[in-house]
Amino acid sequence: MALTDAAHSAAQQTAAAVHQAAHQSRPWVERLARLGYAAKGVVYVVIGGLALQAALGPGGKTTDPQGALRTILRQPAGAFLLGIVALGLAGYALWRFAQAFLDAENKGRDAKGVVKRIGYGLSGIAYTGLAVTAIGLIRGTAGAGASSGASTQDWTARFLAHPLGPWLVALTGAVVIAIGVNSLYVAATAKFMKKLGTAQMQPRERKAAEWVGRIGLAARGIVSGILGGFLIYAALRSDPNEARGLAGAWKVLAQQPFGSWLLALVALGFVAYGIYAFFEARYRRVALPA
Repeated sequence: MALTDAAHSAAQQTAAAVHQAAHQSRPWVERLARLGYAAKGVVYVVIGGLALQAALGPGGKTTDPQGALRTILRQPAGAFLLGIVALGLAGYALWRFAQAFLDAENKGRDAKGVVKRIGYGLSGIAYTGLAVTAIGLIRGTAGAGASSGASTQDWTARFLAHPLGPWLVALTGAVVIAIGVNSLYVAATAKFMKKLGTAQMQPRERKAAEWVGRIGLAARGIVSGILGGFLIYAALRSDPNEARGLAGAWKVLAQQPFGSWLLALVALGFVAYGIYAFFEARYRRVALPA
């Protein structure tokens, strides 16, 4: 009983220390979060812009976030620009962890809130990895050929090696599809506008933010559905090579009837989502709990 009380007391003290540290660092966390939304916007605009070029003619290519970082690095003063993006991605990851562990979005502790917060934490891990990749590219230590597709196949292969692996991979695919469906729902209802400080925006800005948000989230929903389908197909065939990343999704779109037009539309959607992220950088409500 004494051990239980001691553990509970230690947990309370740790939580209090975390909240105190968060309160003291609040201005920096909020600034980094806004820089993070801007960096996220840059990545999406680059991905969508390259895919749009590929759809319309020579000069572009379909790529993923890692490929977008390499494209930034190849620009004039690329290392400096990528350094700023890396800092922004790290800031965005920090904000995601604040949403997950400090409940910065007030999601609560019920089942729905916990699922949301777990999603924020997983997003934080993903953006931490992307920031690390950016730093590795600047230092010349990141693999030149690494891609999200290769990493997806790696972890899929590890899961499939276990007895329950195919079920876990299929479940993951179903979750990714559900995320895509939710993105389409949020795009249709424009619920994302509730997260912006619309009172500070001009009417034209509100309208522009709503439309680029709708188009961008719809494009993300379509791509999430394709990625989830890849995972389910990989589980059914017990073949990790069937699991693909964003570059694979672009390829599937291009192979459909009127593929170039379809690819161009979704690519425009990614550019639109990047622009919406710029609106978030300026107007999103970003605040740590008191």
